[in-house]
Amino acid sequence: MTTWNEFSTAAPHLASAVQARFTAHKHHVLATLRADGAPRVSGTEVEFVDSGVVRLGSMLGAAKAHDLQRDGRFALHSNPGHHSMEGGDAKIGGRAVEITDPAVLQPIFDASPGEPEPYHVFDLYITEVVLTSLVDDHMQIDVWRPGREVRTVTR
Repeated sequence: MTTWNEFSTAAPHLASAVQARFTAHKHHVLATLRADGAPRVSGTEVEFVDSGVVRLGSMLGAAKAHDLQRDGRFALHSNPGHHSMEGGDAKIGGRAVEITDPAVLQPIFDASPGEPEPYHVFDLYITEVVLTSLVDDHMQIDVWRPGREVRTVTR
């Protein structure tokens, strides 16, 4: 499973642009899979943590948390901002893994003042990153997958 740190080492320019999109706004859209296989979209916040992973939290018992516990596959779409493509449109796909070790969770809870405790915490491992941008009047799509170079498609 590929961490954010491994991705950013493999594709530093793309990682920087994608992280900028996810840190420009607080709220993003998370897609998970319901038990019947149908998609579910939910609002979420993500954090790029010093350990080199992308992390998300969820209220205890939330549907998106149950989805990720059952099937960790996810797609995360950055908030597009104020109706512009400035900075691009970023997406991250992969697998979420819940942190359940109390010794690992407690420092996370302690570092989140004002947050209700406890809550679900998931680290996000990457299988694909896509940044779609407008460049010189055309669409540029940069795609990265583990073990491959960034592939750029223009339209």
